[in-house]
Amino acid sequence: MSPILDRNSIEIISRSPEQTRRVGMRLGALMKPGDVICLEGDLGSGKTTLVQGLAAGWGSLDAVSSPSFVIVNVYRRLDQLQLFHLDAYRLSGPAEAADLDLDNIFGTGSLVVEWADVIVDALPEECLWVNLRYVDDNQRDLVFSARGDHYQKMLVDFRGQVYGA
Repeated sequence: MSPILDRNSIEIISRSPEQTRRVGMRLGALMKPGDVICLEGDLGSGKTTLVQGLAAGWGSLDAVSSPSFVIVNVYRRLDQLQLFHLDAYRLSGPAEAADLDLDNIFGTGSLVVEWADVIVDALPEECLWVNLRYVDDNQRDLVFSARGDHYQKMLVDFRGQVYGA
């Protein structure tokens, strides 16, 4: 019998928004310039809550909110690095995402994309993909999948941060 997840994936069950933020903080602490984190999940699955943790762990003191209407929020930290938070929900597809000058974003900071499945063809093949699923009012299922060697190492480090192994 083979495992449900392969060695390039881990699953975390979050039992509260605070736990989802803490998981995000652990991942955010590992993010480097140029990293791309892609989030996929229905409304209410915890995407923005996870990004709040990512930004805090990455080192931003800026308030994090969903960029649904502005499309991209930018968070800063003291060393002048930027974390771009893109919400692709209102985009029509990859062509519209290309108009956002994604190449410049990839070159100047890290990127977290909510609704990444809408613009997948505009994103790098190598990334960390996170599928979030609403289970009930207090529980979310998060599956983190590494796509590429860099993200495989990030996932190993993340697993150590979360599980201490």
